[in-house]
Amino acid sequence: MPFCHRKDLGLLALRLGTGGVLMAHGAQKLFGWFGGGGLEGTARAMEHMGFAPARPSALAAGLGEAGGGALLALGLATPAAGAAAAGAMAGAVSVHAPAGFFAQGGGFEYPAFLGFVAAALGLAGPGEFSLDHFTRHRLDRPAVLLLAFTVSAAAATVVVTRRNAAVAAAADEGPGAGA
Repeated sequence: MPFCHRKDLGLLALRLGTGGVLMAHGAQKLFGWFGGGGLEGTARAMEHMGFAPARPSALAAGLGEAGGGALLALGLATPAAGAAAAGAMAGAVSVHAPAGFFAQGGGFEYPAFLGFVAAALGLAGPGEFSLDHFTRHRLDRPAVLLLAFTVSAAAATVVVTRRNAAVAAAADEGPGAGA
């Protein structure tokens, strides 16, 4: 294999690793695999975290992670895959942000890292060893990149803003409100 394929091999390794982790997290949310709560358990958790409506939020998070991860691993529709996964991770970051940065204290380090890597892959492209390359980059064009990241950023902004408002309102009501 020529030395010039190093970057493509690196992108493949990064896509497979990141995509695999994201797929596993999404499978926990959607199907209850790997000790996850499945869609119903995830919806209950999302409601408790301030995401509304809870079931569509759980479905969107699971699909963003599992679907975005699968597409990243395959190197198919890479801009959309990276944008979807990064958008899903923005929601997770909003949940963990009050605990600070580091994961050991419950912080947002891990979901932020997954989101940044997914976004970087979406921006950089999949490399030669990908389905996007095989399909002559039909789903990996500048217009797809612009649209995917614009929609993902807008959706994440709306979801996180609504969640933050719900959490603030619940905090204003005080402990035991609604019980």
